[in-house]
Amino acid sequence: MEIDTMKKILQNTDSRRLAFNADYDKSIEYYQNRNDITLRNRGESKVNTENKDNRDLVRKADNRASSNYHQLVVDQEASYLASTPPDIDTEDDDLNKKIGNVLGSNFALTLSNLVIDSANAGVAWLHYWIDDKGNFKYGVVPPDQITPIYSSDLTPNLVAVRRTYTELSQEDGHNYQVHEYWTDKEVAVYKNKGNDYGTLQKYDNRFSIFDYNTNEQTGQSNTLKHNLGRIPFIEFDKNRYKRPDLFKYKGYIDIYDMIFNGLINDLQDVQQVIFILTNYNGTSMDEFRAALKEGALKFDSDGAGDNSGVDTLKIDIPTDAKDLALKIANEKIFKFGQSVDPADFLVQNNSSQPALKMLYMPIELKAGITEQYFRQGIDNFVRAIIRSFGKDDSKYAINQSWTRNSIQNDHEQAEMFNYLAAYTSDENLAKNNPFVQRGKWKEELELKADEEVNDSFSNQEEQDKLNEVIEKNNK
Repeated sequence: MEIDTMKKILQNTDSRRLAFNADYDKSIEYYQNRNDITLRNRGESKVNTENKDNRDLVRKADNRASSNYHQLVVDQEASYLASTPPDIDTEDDDLNKKIGNVLGSNFALTLSNLVIDSANAGVAWLHYWIDDKGNFKYGVVPPDQITPIYSSDLTPNLVAVRRTYTELSQEDGHNYQVHEYWTDKEVAVYKNKGNDYGTLQKYDNRFSIFDYNTNEQTGQSNTLKHNLGRIPFIEFDKNRYKRPDLFKYKGYIDIYDMIFNGLINDLQDVQQVIFILTNYNGTSMDEFRAALKEGALKFDSDGAGDNSGVDTLKIDIPTDAKDLALKIANEKIFKFGQSVDPADFLVQNNSSQPALKMLYMPIELKAGITEQYFRQGIDNFVRAIIRSFGKDDSKYAINQSWTRNSIQNDHEQAEMFNYLAAYTSDENLAKNNPFVQRGKWKEELELKADEEVNDSFSNQEEQDKLNEVIEKNNK
């Protein structure tokens, strides 16, 4: 691809990229507890008893403490949905084991990070590649680095991916913007200084070219044929419109921060008791405090009808109204965030399974939508792994079994499981047994079969002993 063509692609995708990244950056700020209330403090929550901003002549206190609701809402869904990764079944045991080895022990963490990224950005991205040793590798790419390019038909397909990130050059010490342009056949890499596309150039020393007959390096290039057959980036959407979750409840977080910090400011600024001094002959407040402590205040009297003395004015801060507003804002955040308020577990008197299901209903509705989109991403990912084995992925069905991580009433579950045992096959019982680790249901069936065999042997031995006793008695 010529430099002018690449420059036009970058320019024509910049507006969409910048708008996307602005929303993502705001979500990350709230996820890291740098809400808008802390903008004046450069994102840091501070207790400021002295307001040094001359524009505000009334306020003295200027506390700005940020409430970390957004992280709580996002992490709650990630824990609920992705703590236990889905069980992948291709109906081929050997292939399942190979896929499990590729996914590795970090797959649960990867899936959790994808849920968090998709909540903050509206979409998450997973990149895969084949390393120098021929091993299948994968990793999560920050959403702000990716700008997808789709076809314009009614069922848009991913036709290219722009990946842009900053890289410090070890040669000249400058920061460069690096732009990777991925298609289903190759990747081309370009770079420019800062944000100036006028300095755009091919990243010629990005890839080394080897002669496989002699195994010698013959040159360098900015392009590489990846031979993966597809664009090696997998999309994990959060919802239909690929919108971050934050903006469903951001306004209520800001309201909560404003009311809470306003209340703290009032408590510091407003003295609940104000002394009104008439004809006080002291010269300073320190003198007044000392005299008040000793109980000997001096006033100048004007004779009959004089009003000299001390009066008090009590000011009540409307804490009841502010407490109610904080409570309503708190409820709105969890309602529109479709999450569970941890405080609800403290006041929940009914711990029955139906009651717990009702408590988890909002987050289950949200997680159900997320799972639908993630199922598609997992399916594409597993098929990429199967292709890396040299197999035709279209010949395999990818079955996924997802598990939720929630508080449950184990006693009621056990009773229900025992009731259904008479009407359910052993295989389905093993697959859905909450006390059997996901993916271990076959081992459970084998253990149960072994126990039944042992029991039959034991019963037979007892029967043989009984028969011997009967025979002796008959004799």
